[in-house]
Amino acid sequence: MNKPEIYISTDIEADGPIPGPHSMLSFGSAAYLADKTLIGTFAANLDTLPGAAGHPNTMAWWAQNQVAWDTCRVNCQPPETAMRNYVAWLKALPGKPVFVGYPAAYDFMFVYWYLMRFAGESPFSHSALDMKTLAMVLLKTNYRKATKRNMPKAWFDPLPHTHVALDDAIEQGALFCNMLGHSVT
Repeated sequence: MNKPEIYISTDIEADGPIPGPHSMLSFGSAAYLADKTLIGTFAANLDTLPGAAGHPNTMAWWAQNQVAWDTCRVNCQPPETAMRNYVAWLKALPGKPVFVGYPAAYDFMFVYWYLMRFAGESPFSHSALDMKTLAMVLLKTNYRKATKRNMPKAWFDPLPHTHVALDDAIEQGALFCNMLGHSVT
């Protein structure tokens, strides 16, 4: 019997534009079925990488978002612990995990790098589904116009966007499922 795809809406918070010189501070994932059933969540705040430093532009943004910064700096754990636990969580889901990001290029870059560096594997393989690309197709527009402000209001559930990784992963996962539902009607 084939296992269903489980859509893993994932949001990360970082202190710079790329992993290695900069750290992923936190990440949150919300596992959804295509019908928008939320079947589980995972979140972790991470210790920063040894020798890494926050990028000045990113740190200026964080200075304007103190509540989100404070939230992602409590109960931090070593990346090795968090990523191994994340792999175990992904493997325990009742289906095949598909990474979903908005934009996938940024969030997946960090998650994949951390998975390979600290857990030695990625249950996602090399695959990541980009919500902006899906929006581009559904809206029949170009990529740069496929932004949230140009999306139909009916695609959005009344969920908060707080820059806390798990909150944003849940919000974005619901948006993805609504978009997916729209694509089959």
